Amino acid sequence: MFIVADQAQLRGDERLAARIYRAMLVDSSVDIRLEARFRLAKIEAAQANLRTAAVLLRQILDEKPDAGSVRIELANLLDRMGEEDSALRELRAAQASGLPPRVARLVDRYSDALRSARPKGASIEAAIAPDSNISRSTSSDTLGTVFGDFEIDKDSKAKSGLGFSLHGQAYRRFGLSGEASFLVRGSASGDFYRQSRFDDFSLDLAVGPELQLGRNRLTLETGATQRWFGLKPHVRAARIAASLRRPLDRRTQLRLSGSAALLDYRSNDLQDGKSFSLQAGVERALSETTGVALNLSGDRTAARDPGYSTRGWRAGLTVWKDVGRATLTAGAEFGRLHADERLALFPEERRDRYSRLSFGTTFRQFSFGGFAPVTRLVIERNKSTIEFYDYRRTRTEFGIVRAF
Repeated sequence: MFIVADQAQLRGDERLAARIYRAMLVDSSVDIRLEARFRLAKIEAAQANLRTAAVLLRQILDEKPDAGSVRIELANLLDRMGEEDSALRELRAAQASGLPPRVARLVDRYSDALRSARPKGASIEAAIAPDSNISRSTSSDTLGTVFGDFEIDKDSKAKSGLGFSLHGQAYRRFGLSGEASFLVRGSASGDFYRQSRFDDFSLDLAVGPELQLGRNRLTLETGATQRWFGLKPHVRAARIAASLRRPLDRRTQLRLSGSAALLDYRSNDLQDGKSFSLQAGVERALSETTGVALNLSGDRTAARDPGYSTRGWRAGLTVWKDVGRATLTAGAEFGRLHADERLALFPEERRDRYSRLSFGTTFRQFSFGGFAPVTRLVIERNKSTIEFYDYRRTRTEFGIVRAF
C-alpha cells in the first residue's frame, strides 16, 4: 500500500495517495498506522491544510511521545500558523526526550530562527462558563465600618450565573530590518451574562518595536486599555511596557516583563493614579510529555487616596502532562495585597490573602476541524479585612481550543 501511494504521489495524484493513507489508519499494526498518519500529515501540510496536518502529528505523539522528528515537524507547522510559543514549547519537549548531538544543534538553530515571528496572525477562544460568583462579590451580610456594622443589600452580594466567555487577539508585524520589527496588536476579552449589569468587557491596543539581540527577544510597547463593567465605562489606562524572553538552555525559557500605567477610574476619581508591575517566569520541559512553569509578580498602585494605594505580590506554579490523547493541566497561585492606609469609612486598612486553584483537560480524541473541547475548573478565594473585597468563587468552563 505504501508503494502504491508513493507511485500515486510521483504521478502527482495526491488525492489518491491521501485516500490510501486514510485507509491505512485502521491497520492492526501500530507502526503502519503511525507511518500512514505521518505521510498523510505531510500531504495535508503541502496542501496548506495546516490545522489538519498538526492534528495528525499530535495524534502520533499521543501514541509515541518520544518521536522527536515528529515533534520537530509539529513545531514547524505551529510556527507557520503563528503559534510561536507552542512551537517553542514543542522544541523544548523534543530536547527533553533526548536527541542526537547533530539533531540537537539543528533544533537549537531552528529555535533561534523561530524568534523572527510571522507578519500577522489571530486567535480566538470561546466557552460556556457557569460561575458561582459572577461579580466577585462578598457573601457577608454586614459591612464593618467606624460607625458600626451596616447591612449589605442582597443585590450587592455574590450571585451565580451562566456566562459566555470570549477571548480574541490579532496582530500585524512590519519588518524594519533583519533584527527588528514593529508590532501592532489588538485584543478583546469579556464575560457576558443574561443580566447585562454583570458583563465585564475590555479592549486593548498596543504598538511598539521588537528587537532580536542574540538569543534574546526584547519587546517594547505603548498601549491603551478600556474596560467596561455592566455596559458602563469602568477604567481606562495608558501604559508603557517592556518584556524580555531568553532561552536558558535547550529545555528552559525565561521571561521578564515590566510596565507602568496611568489609571483613570470613571466612577471614582479617588482611585485614579499610577500602577507599576514586574513579572518573571520560567518554563521547563521535564520530559517529552510533561512540563512546568513558575511565575512571580509584584504590583504597586499609587492612587489619589492612599486608602486605594496598594502593593502586592503573587506566585504561581503550573504543570501539564499529556496522557494518551488528552492534556491535563493543574495550577496553583497565591498572593498578598496591602493598602497604604485605611479608607475613612473602615476601621483598618485593606489586607488581602489570595489563592487560586485550576484544573483543565483538553480532549484531542474528539477534535474536529483543528479544534478540541476543553474543560476547566477554577476555585478562587480572597480573604480580606474589608468585607467588600472578601469573596469565594468557583467557575467551570466548557469550550473549544485548537487540538494542538
